[in-house]
Amino acid sequence: MGVPAFFRWLSRKYSSIIVHCVEEKGKECNGVRIPVDTTKPNPNEVEFDNLYLDMNGIIHPCTHPEDKPAPKNEDEMMVAIFEYIDRLFNIVRPRRVLYMAIDGVAPRAKMNQQRSRRFRASKEGVELTEEKHRIREEIIQRGGYLPPEEIKERFDSNCITPGTEFMDNLAHCLRYYVADRLSNDPGWRNVTVFLSDASVPGEGEHKIMDFIRRQRAQPNHDPNTHHCLCGADADLIMLGLATHEPNFTIIREEFKPNKPRPCALCGQIGHEIKDCQGTAREKQGQHDEFADSVPVSEQEFIFIRLCVLREYLARELTMASLPFPFDFERSVDDWVFMCFFVGNDFLPHLPSLEIREGAIDRLVNIYKDVVHKTGGYLTQNGYVNLERVEMIMQAVGVAEDNIFKKRKEDDEGFKRRMKEKRKRMKAEQQGPAYLTTGQFAPQALGRRDRPEPVQNARHQAYDMRMQSREQHNKSSAGPSDSADNRGVKRKAEDSDSEPEPEDNVRLWEEGWKQRYYKTKFDVDVSDDDFRKKVVRSYVEGLCWVLRYYYQGCASWKWYFPFHYAPFASDFKDIKEMFTEFEKGTKPFKPLEQLMGVFPAASGNFLPETWRNLMSNPVSSIIDFYPDDFAIDLNGKKYAWQGVALLPFVDERRLRAALADVYPDLTPEEVKRNSLGSDVLFISKSHPLFDFVHELYRTESIEGTEIPAELCHGIQGILNLDDDPILPDKSVTSPIPMLRDISQNISIGVKFKDPDYADGFVFKAVLLPGAKIPNKVLKPGDWEKGNREPWRPQLGFNPNRQRAHLDQSGFRALGHSMNRNQHSGGQYSNTPPPSNYQQGNYRPPHSGGHQPFQHSRQNSLLGAPPSFHQPQYPRQQQQQQQQQQQQYGGGGHGWDRAMQSQQSAYQQNMNRGRGGGAPGGYQQRYDQRRDDWHDRRDNRGQQHQGYNSGRGYPPPPPSRRYNWN
Repeated sequence: MGVPAFFRWLSRKYSSIIVHCVEEKGKECNGVRIPVDTTKPNPNEVEFDNLYLDMNGIIHPCTHPEDKPAPKNEDEMMVAIFEYIDRLFNIVRPRRVLYMAIDGVAPRAKMNQQRSRRFRASKEGVELTEEKHRIREEIIQRGGYLPPEEIKERFDSNCITPGTEFMDNLAHCLRYYVADRLSNDPGWRNVTVFLSDASVPGEGEHKIMDFIRRQRAQPNHDPNTHHCLCGADADLIMLGLATHEPNFTIIREEFKPNKPRPCALCGQIGHEIKDCQGTAREKQGQHDEFADSVPVSEQEFIFIRLCVLREYLARELTMASLPFPFDFERSVDDWVFMCFFVGNDFLPHLPSLEIREGAIDRLVNIYKDVVHKTGGYLTQNGYVNLERVEMIMQAVGVAEDNIFKKRKEDDEGFKRRMKEKRKRMKAEQQGPAYLTTGQFAPQALGRRDRPEPVQNARHQAYDMRMQSREQHNKSSAGPSDSADNRGVKRKAEDSDSEPEPEDNVRLWEEGWKQRYYKTKFDVDVSDDDFRKKVVRSYVEGLCWVLRYYYQGCASWKWYFPFHYAPFASDFKDIKEMFTEFEKGTKPFKPLEQLMGVFPAASGNFLPETWRNLMSNPVSSIIDFYPDDFAIDLNGKKYAWQGVALLPFVDERRLRAALADVYPDLTPEEVKRNSLGSDVLFISKSHPLFDFVHELYRTESIEGTEIPAELCHGIQGILNLDDDPILPDKSVTSPIPMLRDISQNISIGVKFKDPDYADGFVFKAVLLPGAKIPNKVLKPGDWEKGNREPWRPQLGFNPNRQRAHLDQSGFRALGHSMNRNQHSGGQYSNTPPPSNYQQGNYRPPHSGGHQPFQHSRQNSLLGAPPSFHQPQYPRQQQQQQQQQQQQYGGGGHGWDRAMQSQQSAYQQNMNRGRGGGAPGGYQQRYDQRRDDWHDRRDNRGQQHQGYNSGRGYPPPPPSRRYNWN
């Protein structure tokens, strides 16, 4: 969604929706890697049924990461994608469905945004190469040092588009990956895996939503299914709310701003390429032993709980004394609709509505004032009541003039504060000139290195007095008396004001509307017909976007044909501006979409004759591919925030030009240019396996419906795959570094969602039998806002105990982890405190048996040094009680978490499974649950010698799998 600040605003306003993921890590024992056993209950103390992956949010960071070295080749990229999916599966542990959706051919409304992004990426790549070459030459001429320039082909991220060879290879690799995990990972055995690759039309997240929408309209759907959707786009929050499923969670990477990135020239961290001075790299350690061990922090994940967001919205949107019955589900739909006005992937945001200025809060307040007059809600099941929307827009339009003036005042105030901050920071950086070193130097509390020894303290005191007197004389003289400062031009960074982009519209001054239309559209404001045309297109866009979110794609060919939005005050008489979209439109084919979104610089991903149409001066569509284009900052500061002024692609002209080059396609290119279908994968232990295997044995030609009782209530049409993965047949690895699957027990078949009649309307309501989750928010959560520091919650249990280190713990940790000191830490020679000498502490003898020796390895555990104490009967009894509470009894600490975790696990396993027949889904987990109980009950007998002082059980002695 085109609102970069939306998630930041949402997480600050509704802070309790964020939960930090608890992630269990794999272990290594005697050189054997022991992966995480995902058959065990989820450590986050919640059980998920379905996990949906918006794969493009995984592909991009794995192929060209920003905070670590990029993969060397395509094979390493695929392995990185596999590991990323493994990590998500380990965190979420779905019990029913894993749905992987890659972006296919998008609707035309989305293609315009894709076109803008890809042209920008190409232009920025060329500009970066030129800047690197220029700065490199300048640094070398100054005598600076730079490492030799690496000669390697730059990865063009534009290849992550449907129709390219890269996406076709990715689909083959994912088929192998799914077959491998279904055959070798016990956590996958009973999961139904869906793969919707780039050959299936539609954006990834909307293919997922279409699957959920069509399944929940079936009679066998379980209304209490717990969904988990992975993706970083803000519109996933809107889509999750639009499903009206009571249990919907989003998992995404935690956003950490201002992460350090290495310079593109010298590879050092701490400066950008424009500030590179070509200095030699500093040694990492005394002998440069840490040169290649720059720590890269692993990205953590967070959950966004939409059920908690619904609690917030229920409090905020509930209205009393309405002339019609209040319906919370309808008000949520209206809230989602109003968020479209601040921006999305298909429409530019209105000039007067900025998310950073509290635009959504303003819209909600207007909505609550106006809804008493409208006589009803703005939307219903994805259809818009334009007459009521006009009342909202007119209320916003009344305040537009004041909004623009306040925006200018806030901007001037921000610049003034930043100017004062720069002056203050500059003064602090200079600091007093009389600061000294040695004994009188300021010492940070808790510093780990030793203070410097005292050397001639009287001489140091004399130097301090002299420096202080000299500094005082300089400051009293003033800068104007210094001859050195005369005629010296101030540097750019010393300037009080930064260069501002030219703004010819000046929305804060009178006549802003005339200047806006003249500058942006090159028309006069008195041209009412043109203004109505822009408003009509925008109204169509609002109807299209809402329909897209709630019912699916209403038209594959519609798009907003302008770069800018109208004003809210222009929304007049819009009731009759929209009737209905054109029926029966079809999506582009993959190679056709490439021609519509690629710049000429990325033409190498296209067939040669198609590529010539993008670069040949006599091509009939050469105007679609400009070498350079303007970027209108539109009141913003950075180029990425601006509007790329690219010409829109004329579909008729494009198809006419492609008709001449279609015969040049090879059979492989024809296959890549065709549309595919989803593929369903299951393993031998799945109840549906025998049914699917029988389809292949009988060579069934016609589509066959899935028996709902064999697949958790999921329904759809199955067709035989052209190149199927079949059991007992080896699967060849498309990646040389990974082995073939010789003992395959999985099977794949084409899958199609259930069909519905034309005009069918999916109801945006809670389904009968849906149970609303228990309330999470407390009265104090409503008033917190941004006034109090926010503490992250780990897992879904708010009562989970936290680990704390006291001062001695931090001291021991600092002593152990200070890698730059080779002679021991500051406290390494300090004797134990005196209380250890009072009968309990016995220093180890030089000979004989030593019960415990303090070693550096034990300190690495992050705990202070332990000292052996004799066990007396009463102490032994207390220790036994503590162990019982820790492993099997009591109601505190880890055991309480385990009870809550097991309760959620059993409740998820025992409840109705969406029409499943007796002996189906539940019975498949009985043995696994009994094994888990046995391991827990016998833990004391099996592991009597295991006691590390931690609160978690030891790794299981069996079920060791070696996945390479």
